[in-house]
Amino acid sequence: MAELFIVATPIGNMADITYRAVETLKSVEIIACEDTRHTQGLLSRYDIKARLIACHAHNENASAQGIINLLEEGHSVAYVSDAGTPGVSDPGCRLVKAVRAAGFRVTPIPGPSAMATLISAGGCVLGSFTFEGFLSPKPGRKRKRMEALLQRDEPFIFYESPYRIEKALGLLDELAADRQLTLGREMTKTFEQFLVGTAKEVLAGLPKPPKGEFAVLVHMSDKCKECQEEETEDDQD
Repeated sequence: MAELFIVATPIGNMADITYRAVETLKSVEIIACEDTRHTQGLLSRYDIKARLIACHAHNENASAQGIINLLEEGHSVAYVSDAGTPGVSDPGCRLVKAVRAAGFRVTPIPGPSAMATLISAGGCVLGSFTFEGFLSPKPGRKRKRMEALLQRDEPFIFYESPYRIEKALGLLDELAADRQLTLGREMTKTFEQFLVGTAKEVLAGLPKPPKGEFAVLVHMSDKCKECQEEETEDDQD
């Protein structure tokens, strides 16, 4: 029976793709993607000949029906976003829901994720954390949500564009000047950069003007960190 494969692709470095992902993309006749021109570069790198169709945030509902039609005709389909794992701050959620509702199997092919990459370099997540994705671009909503996230007893991660990263860091400096951050910029790419410090310190280390894609990990407060470390020690006893 035909199935839909949700395939994770590199977030920057083209070598960061699994053998299974390449094999899957080579095994299907059709690959749905956010941007056909962008994905064609990846397919050319790995000599993948599948036909590309567009499925992005603005046409996901309509595209989902087209993909279901292909599945009904017996064609397995792979879906990729522009970078990383589909459905994680990328299109894919509606497509998966529709395909499952139509009775077809959905198989994930795991791989790169900006969120996981930043956590591995942050060195501060021992247990639970909040993944926020992109904060609202509206100042009032962003402030309200940031305040709520800072009140939790756990680290949190958000993504931001180069056009709003300075304002986001400025807001963090205003609300929690002493909190430590780990910022990842252009992760896995040629100009990869990690900055660690307070919001003000991280802001000072950014290129002017800011360029690239940003992910920010806000560490726990010192008080919460002490509590978590005590709980970890108790669990080991």
